[in-house]
Amino acid sequence: MLFAPAKTEFSFTLRWTVATFSSFLVSLLFIEIGEKPDLGVLQAVIGGLAIALAQSLILRHTSFYLKWVLFTVLGWTAIAVIGVGALGWFVPTTQVLAFRILSGAFYGAVGGFVIGLAQWLAIYQSIPLAWRWIFISAVSWAIAMPIGSAIGVILRQLTQVFLGEVIGLAIAWLVVAILTGINAYKLLN
Repeated sequence: MLFAPAKTEFSFTLRWTVATFSSFLVSLLFIEIGEKPDLGVLQAVIGGLAIALAQSLILRHTSFYLKWVLFTVLGWTAIAVIGVGALGWFVPTTQVLAFRILSGAFYGAVGGFVIGLAQWLAIYQSIPLAWRWIFISAVSWAIAMPIGSAIGVILRQLTQVFLGEVIGLAIAWLVVAILTGINAYKLLN
């Protein structure tokens, strides 16, 4: 059962990854992938809510799962307001691979830090060493975004089809889901 309490790290990570990744895919029904200026606060709220609800199903056996939803959405809203954008739903305007990698790492780290900080507000009373989540989120996004962005631009250049960028974002989401899933299990246990 996908939403039963996980007994092993692999089980939890797999469930977290499936929930996070599938909620990204579902969010695409409501959010059109675009370039940064095209996506704003509304898209960040919708996307953040999709992710938070799916992750809260995995966390529903904790005392903070409802706070997780609230603070996750607030985190996504905050990164849109401060100018990072709807991280994970936009592609950079440049086609230069090196710039994609550097900007992906930078925006991933900043966005991941803000989201992690917001989520920390949901968990800090319940989890010893919860402050680590802030840095886990920042590092996970700083790793995932350059990978996804690089793959996206390469696929787009090879095929001349924007779908390559969407595949790159999906890979970024998959990487961040795996990395955060592994570390969420460690924090919870």
